[in-house]
Amino acid sequence: MKIILTHEVSGLGAAGDVVDVKDGYARNYLIPRKLAIRWTKGGEKDVEQIRRARKIHEIHTIEQANQVKAQLEGVKVRLAVRSGDAGRLFGSVTPADIASAIKASGGPEVDKRRIELGAPIKTLGAHETSVRLHPEVAATVNIEVVAA
Repeated sequence: MKIILTHEVSGLGAAGDVVDVKDGYARNYLIPRKLAIRWTKGGEKDVEQIRRARKIHEIHTIEQANQVKAQLEGVKVRLAVRSGDAGRLFGSVTPADIASAIKASGGPEVDKRRIELGAPIKTLGAHETSVRLHPEVAATVNIEVVAA
């Protein structure tokens, strides 16, 4: 099935790309999660609009990505969340929480879709996350999760 990606999907492509995938993957995963739309001749107009929007938010050069990486790695991020007695959180820390904590700590604005969590953060303490800034550049951000 031919689809148009509306968001970046790891291992598949970036927003605005037209890709061919298995029918079940498109019907059961990509389309319901609003990561893609079905390809149509009329949809080609949408592709250009998606690509223009992507260019505005995208980091264009490796030099820019390295500058943002240096800013991110220099920022000390503290995230206050509700937790129980044993240090377990009520819920987990989401990429949106991390993005807002980075911004509040004086770091650059980061898109929550570019934050990659290896495993869900469900305990207090120090944790590391990765932020994909460019296909060739990723920054490691240290987050200290504290009780609110």
